[in-house]
Amino acid sequence: MVAKHPIYPQRIRKVPRQFSWIDQRLVREHYIDRCCHRSAALYLFLVTVADAQGLSYYGDRSIGRRLAMDAENLQKARQELVRLELIAWQRPLYQVLAIGDVPRQRPGGRLQSLAQVLQEIGGAP
Repeated sequence: MVAKHPIYPQRIRKVPRQFSWIDQRLVREHYIDRCCHRSAALYLFLVTVADAQGLSYYGDRSIGRRLAMDAENLQKARQELVRLELIAWQRPLYQVLAIGDVPRQRPGGRLQSLAQVLQEIGGAP
């Protein structure tokens, strides 16, 4: 095993007081591979500005200005992140969701995992 040493030990990152971090499963579980650049930029922005519950009230105009993204591209990015279940959006509120195989409620009341849903529809987790 390779021994790792920080290049700048005095600059080792810590979770800041205002709480902002990115889950490594975004890469390990290939979510990032399924995102276009604009969606990845939006996700990074939302993770950065969200509170400890993942909530943010940033408006479309403000996000668009900060990310140099027009309304159509912002909408496409948001739809992609919702489809990947990385965020939830209910105007005006964004929620960055926990990454993982979260049980989902099926019609009829049975719980089902995302992996089971994908298997049923022929997708791979």
